[in-house]
Amino acid sequence: MNTDIKLAFAHPEARAEATAQADPRDRISLKDHVITAEIGAFQSERGIAQRLRFNLVVEVRPHPAPIDDDVDRILSYDRLTEAIAAELAAERVNLLETLAERVAERILAEPQAMRAFVRIEKLDRGPGALGVEIVRSRAQAPLRALDAAAAALHPLVVHLDNPAIAAPDLGARLDALQGCGRPVVLSVGLPDGPRPRARAAQAQRRIDLLALDQNAWVLGGRDRRCVVVSSRTEIDHAIRQGQMIVWAPSKLLLDAVDGPGAPPQAAEALALWLAETLAADRLLLVGKGPGAPAGSRVPWQRLQLAELDAAIDERA
Repeated sequence: MNTDIKLAFAHPEARAEATAQADPRDRISLKDHVITAEIGAFQSERGIAQRLRFNLVVEVRPHPAPIDDDVDRILSYDRLTEAIAAELAAERVNLLETLAERVAERILAEPQAMRAFVRIEKLDRGPGALGVEIVRSRAQAPLRALDAAAAALHPLVVHLDNPAIAAPDLGARLDALQGCGRPVVLSVGLPDGPRPRARAAQAQRRIDLLALDQNAWVLGGRDRRCVVVSSRTEIDHAIRQGQMIVWAPSKLLLDAVDGPGAPPQAAEALALWLAETLAADRLLLVGKGPGAPAGSRVPWQRLQLAELDAAIDERA
């Protein structure tokens, strides 16, 4: 077996050492860290927990001052396991490649981390271990601290019922929302009319969630400012850009590790879950409905479409 093949199957620590610069950096590692989680692109992998083995090596820059045996002055091993746990808890993903990218990105956000080797293997998908390994690095300069104001954006979540979506003056109401001074996330309920019926409850839930997505696209087609998004990454990017977006909920709800218990029929409860997940400034429920459940962590208000302008001006 030649050297390249040996390195390909070696622990990331060996690869890090083999590709080190003339002036090698310090390294910390996490070996054979096994976690049980749900992951996978195949339908057979949904609802099934499987073992994942993580091997990480992180090259770090030396601390500019003596560490004095102080854990706060180093990149702790806990930060590696926390990065894994945080990404597994944030959203269900289909691909090991996606998970590896996100873990590496989170680790490289640490000021001392310069290069990360991330290997993840599935241990229960066959007779051997199936996995991926990536190497990611960042520039020598420390990461610029995020602007506090940009990091603390709290969107306005607005749930529209079907009469509001079809209203001829919807564009004028969207004008008011666009001028509210914060990102706007629109959500919708099920469309009017019959839907296909399935005997299995899980299949019916998927059908109903897809119907919510379809209604989101109906709203998206009413006004070019309404950008339909489905993933948390898309939502976060749009919020940072100050865009007005329409939430197509099926992907986020299916991938949520700790999602809402409400069914697709309770679309306002789903809108509340989204508002709480995004730490929204408030939730506006436009049209008739039961309102948000008691104990909401986000302030909410029931109103009609014609009252939207006044509600926005009130809070401005």
